[in-house]
Amino acid sequence: MKLFDELKWRGLVDNITSPELEDEINNGELTFYIGTDPTADSLHIGHYSSLLMAKRLQQHGHHPIMLVGGATGFIGDPKASGERNMLTPEVLDHNYHALHDQIDRLWGFDMVNNLDWTKDLSIIDFLRDYGKFFNVNYMINKETVKKRLDSGISYTEFSYMILQSLDFLTLLQTRNCQMQIGGQDQWGNITSGLELIRKKLGSDVKAYGLTMPLITKADGEKFGKSESGTVWLDANKTSPYALYQFLLNTEDVKVIEYLKKLTFLSVEEIEALEQSLKEEAHLRLPHKKLAEEVVRDLHGQEALDTALTITNALFKGQLQELTLEQRAEAVKDMDKLEAKEGKLEDILVSTGIASSKREAREWTKQNSIAVNGVKEKDPNAMITLENSAYSGNVVLIKRGKKNNYAVVLTPAE
Repeated sequence: MKLFDELKWRGLVDNITSPELEDEINNGELTFYIGTDPTADSLHIGHYSSLLMAKRLQQHGHHPIMLVGGATGFIGDPKASGERNMLTPEVLDHNYHALHDQIDRLWGFDMVNNLDWTKDLSIIDFLRDYGKFFNVNYMINKETVKKRLDSGISYTEFSYMILQSLDFLTLLQTRNCQMQIGGQDQWGNITSGLELIRKKLGSDVKAYGLTMPLITKADGEKFGKSESGTVWLDANKTSPYALYQFLLNTEDVKVIEYLKKLTFLSVEEIEALEQSLKEEAHLRLPHKKLAEEVVRDLHGQEALDTALTITNALFKGQLQELTLEQRAEAVKDMDKLEAKEGKLEDILVSTGIASSKREAREWTKQNSIAVNGVKEKDPNAMITLENSAYSGNVVLIKRGKKNNYAVVLTPAE
């Protein structure tokens, strides 16, 4: 299977700007770039397939450039939902350096900052040398801009398209960068860059664009910073254990898609896992493999081993076997419930784990409740900070086989 066919099989190709790009990807050595703005101090799981796309192309002889938008970050790529909040120069500078270090550590890509070629550009030069080549009617017909016309869009965000087009032109002129890749929501920005290149340099210049489908959940919601429950690639923001759990709980309808997009497993390996999902779904082999591959690739084997140790301890109820550090990691990213010290049945009801004292008593007497990994049959058992805290002031309560709750205890009045 040729590279371009494999990329399509993996679901990584949404659109291309020229049919000849397929041959260039299969046989050429293109310098290409992928960009992100420093609107946070870490990349998230929504970025991951794009970065792996760059790595896949690099492995086949192409040359990636990672652009972190120190300039475009000041402006903000228009969102369909409304105007972005502007970040301060100090926050953007902090985020830029954090992303630079993260990308360098994980992938080692060549990196550039578009602030370098825009910071000294005067408003007159911007309007005469670049703005002159953009037709307003053309710009307002771009999908994201069109969605904002009724609610309104500022001239600042409207100008984002010109700045990103300038990036493509500059990298082509200075680095012989012939291709930009991005998510499908970047199609308008990419094609605008190609239009600027053709108007400035001529129609015979070889330049291309490729977009990828966005990674989404089963309900169609995309992964991003603005969506709830962001899953970060920084281990200090989303621990390897939390990342492992997130991927392990991938919906069945999405797990094969994620294996194709988020791992380097071969076609044969993924097809075997897909067959397993059909024939022995209860084993959840694709989900486990997905979680293992991504955590290992991002954080290393040691971090994966820790994630597996915590996962197995929580599943088997062998919580006391975890180290203090592992206990802290286990509860770090759990949703927290709050309760005062007191009887187990009162805590179960006050946290909403049980709907009533009757239900709480039934569960405990039926051996369905465990406190810190130990079955507790007495609904009147006292749960206190002194004798029950598992990590800090947190107690882990488990109901049945799968429901784990992190309860933050506060002193009784």
